[in-house]
Amino acid sequence: MFRRRSRPQPEVVRSDAEWRASLDPEAYRVLRRAGTEAPRSSPYEHPPADRAGTYRCAGCGAELFRAADQFDSGTGWPSFTAPAAADAVGTHTDFTLLLPRREASCARCGGHLGHVFADGPVPTGRRWCINGAALTLDEPGAPRGAGPAK
Repeated sequence: MFRRRSRPQPEVVRSDAEWRASLDPEAYRVLRRAGTEAPRSSPYEHPPADRAGTYRCAGCGAELFRAADQFDSGTGWPSFTAPAAADAVGTHTDFTLLLPRREASCARCGGHLGHVFADGPVPTGRRWCINGAALTLDEPGAPRGAGPAK
């Protein structure tokens, strides 16, 4: 079962105008308005061929997931078995649909990332279903934050 966690005060705090100015429209809609990108629209839907790299928050640059923990879930969104660190991603109950879900958010800036479900593969049994618009991918040898979401 999921542990219940409350939403802590984010470390990175910006005004709505600052977020709008620093994010592209889709990243703003997802991260700051809890939107969901269209399925199969993310260039990050499938793991990189070499399974190398680090996914960061498109809002604040925090390290969130590792490409080595990404898997093809068939859902149309990037999916991971676990966050890069236990405290990198916060979860809380989301009641926007009829049944409650576990919403995932960046622990550093509070940006909406997606949801976590208990139907993932081993070793964790979790599927962190994340909007690609909320991510950038640092690939080995590439400049940091060079992904399409910025």
